[in-house]
Amino acid sequence: MTLAVFFGCAFIAFGPAFALFVFTIVKDPLRIIILIAGAFFWLLSLLLSSLVWFIAVKASNGAQDPTLHRGLLIFGVFFSVLLQEVFRFAYYRLLRKANEGLAAISDEDGLDISVRQMAYVAGLGFGIMSGAFSMINILSDSLGPGTVGIFGDSQYYFITAALMTLALTLLHTFWGVVFFEGCEKSRWWVIAAVVALHLLVAGLSLLNPLYEGSLPPVYGIMLLMGVWAFFSSGGSLHNLSALCTRRKAEGESSQ
Repeated sequence: MTLAVFFGCAFIAFGPAFALFVFTIVKDPLRIIILIAGAFFWLLSLLLSSLVWFIAVKASNGAQDPTLHRGLLIFGVFFSVLLQEVFRFAYYRLLRKANEGLAAISDEDGLDISVRQMAYVAGLGFGIMSGAFSMINILSDSLGPGTVGIFGDSQYYFITAALMTLALTLLHTFWGVVFFEGCEKSRWWVIAAVVALHLLVAGLSLLNPLYEGSLPPVYGIMLLMGVWAFFSSGGSLHNLSALCTRRKAEGESSQ
């Protein structure tokens, strides 16, 4: 049973991200480099936020008071979110300045690398690393020993954690696309909206284990950001209509 929980939660949390990696990134060495670098930037933000958290806990004498401990937790979550967005912006600036150099080693001679492509790959790198750190210890615990909910806690802890990790992985991808588009066009309200929604999702996660109060809003935000990222990356209703028509025609011709 523990193996079923382990693999089920792992596939839920990382299945879509793995599919995106296999079908859109793995064949292009340059995209792999950008993805790994994006994951590294997220790790840097985690390192700095962990350092600040460590200093804050030590300064509060271990935060033995439950109210103080929760206050430090809220501070750490929101500070980490802000730091992630600062590093996202720093990564955008780095990629923008390195665009010509990256194009020089690209397989497509004479063509610049699309900022939209870099935004997608960088966002996926952020999301994969964020999901890995969110889920790795939970997956380890799912192998046992022990029984979830035996002391009155929620029996849906592992599945909800996997669903939240899935949402955050995709959200980072969408945020990356929208954030880079806002930077590229100097639309600072777009950047502010991404940061605000990231803070909102982080705040909703603090409602756990009240999962019905956190998961539905988070998935609503994920769908909203997915639509926003689709249009930001150049998508349109006409493209969707043409794709559906093409698929329908291919299906009829194959019968």
